[in-house]
Amino acid sequence: MDADRCWQAVCERDANFDGRFVFSVRSTGIYCRPSCPARRPNRANVQFHADPGAAEAAGFRPCKRCSPQGASPKEQLDALVAAACELLDAAGKPPTLGELAARIGLSPSHLARAFKTRTGLTPRAWAEARRQQRLAAALPQSRSVLDAALEAGYSGTRALYEGASSVSPARLRQKGAGERLRYAIAPCPLGRVLLAATDRGVCALLFGDDEAQLENELEQRFSAAERLRDDDGLGDWLGRVLTQLDEPAQTAGLPLDLHGSAFQLRVWRALTGIPSGQTRRYGELAEQLRSHPRAIARACASNAVGLLVPCHRVVGADGSTGGYRWGVPRKVELLRREGAASRDGEDG
Repeated sequence: MDADRCWQAVCERDANFDGRFVFSVRSTGIYCRPSCPARRPNRANVQFHADPGAAEAAGFRPCKRCSPQGASPKEQLDALVAAACELLDAAGKPPTLGELAARIGLSPSHLARAFKTRTGLTPRAWAEARRQQRLAAALPQSRSVLDAALEAGYSGTRALYEGASSVSPARLRQKGAGERLRYAIAPCPLGRVLLAATDRGVCALLFGDDEAQLENELEQRFSAAERLRDDDGLGDWLGRVLTQLDEPAQTAGLPLDLHGSAFQLRVWRALTGIPSGQTRRYGELAEQLRSHPRAIARACASNAVGLLVPCHRVVGADGSTGGYRWGVPRKVELLRREGAASRDGEDG
């Protein structure tokens, strides 16, 4: 063991070193894990041991505060959050935060913080996400959307159409079943671009770094559809997209086949009305559509047709760039190109 590195871990209470060594304090006769929250000991009194057994063989007893011979407090909390996830997954009706906390043995506020830290979601959001996953799994095999909804734990189908979803439940049920998609991929100023189309128009325009990534994203959205690469057949459409990227004033003007909920379609139609070289704030669109900025942001994030449905032209309340499905650097570059073309047009 590197004594200097071990001491640094003790000073930083670095939980990443828990289980890799313990340290003992000669003046107290106890040994601790590196993340022990107790007051830092004098370096001259500290020794390092490979494991609790070695520390006890040297005559030291375990710290009652950090319990170095068992699971760490962090590991114990990890286990409790995992148990909470299992309870949420198994429950037909998701329990309230108070009910869940009582089952787990933590206070509601402690459980909420620990759950959000480890999963990135609140318990309620976790339960809803899992219910949506069950719905997605049930839809292809169910006789109807209602049957799938009941199987997933919904009381009916109303909530499915009220929520923000990338596709309607009926379309999700089929996952593109019966549709034939053609797609083409080409290099572009933003990396690579994939254009996919049905007989009705462009259904996806995706940006990425490599072809495998783009094809995987297309497959996830249209897993049951027949997908055929057709670089030659879509060459003209793809060329018009590349022209718009290079010369933003030259819009591609392609027909669109947008797959989304009624609310998402309203948002996407509003996006197509934002002129090149201009931006709108989420709040402005929310006021226009009598909605909430967060709902607008979710609809923008679910847009699968980049550039042609210009969600990159929506910015934060303070004018900051905000997020972008295909990466903020691409959004910044699109806005830069459109802004430069707009200024050139005014000068001309």
